[in-house]
Amino acid sequence: MKLFFVAAFLAVAAAVPSNYKPEYKAPSYPAPSYPAPKYPTPSYPSPAYPAPAYPAPAYPAPAYPAPAYNKDNKYDDITITNQSDERNLDGSSQWSYAQSDYTTREESQVQKKMQGVTYDSYGKESYGEVLGNTNKGSSYWVSPEGQKFTLTWVADEAGFQPKGDHLPVAPVHEYELPVAPVHIPFNGKGYKIY
Repeated sequence: MKLFFVAAFLAVAAAVPSNYKPEYKAPSYPAPSYPAPKYPTPSYPSPAYPAPAYPAPAYPAPAYPAPAYNKDNKYDDITITNQSDERNLDGSSQWSYAQSDYTTREESQVQKKMQGVTYDSYGKESYGEVLGNTNKGSSYWVSPEGQKFTLTWVADEAGFQPKGDHLPVAPVHEYELPVAPVHIPFNGKGYKIY
């Protein structure tokens, strides 16, 4: 009989509504997978531009008149009859030439240490030893009137010093020294003392 009660109790317990509610679980759906669209790469034909054809410019050759030389010029036939030019590693040089009209010129230069003004990289000037060129030479020519000229010169720390018989000479002025005034002693009262 006990068994009957237990069976009846279980039947009643099963028929009674329960307060137990199961937890709700949302359904999980797999993410849809779409295949990536395949678009064909567009192919554009490259445009073919023809190279522009420019006609070559036609410039007329300039027409220069032939030079007209004066046939009466007596210097037309002057030529160089002798010439020399020598340059040295130490900075010295000498050169000369002679022409068929008897014109000659010769010149030489050497480098020399001398006193002068020098400037540093800041522009400050100072007086000291500098390297400069000294020059000497001579020249001879005949004027159109037939007059013969000879010129010699030296150029150094004293400046350009030409010499020639045709160069003007500055007039020589003789200066007279002023006479000093005679001192006449006074005695302090305005009277001369003799």
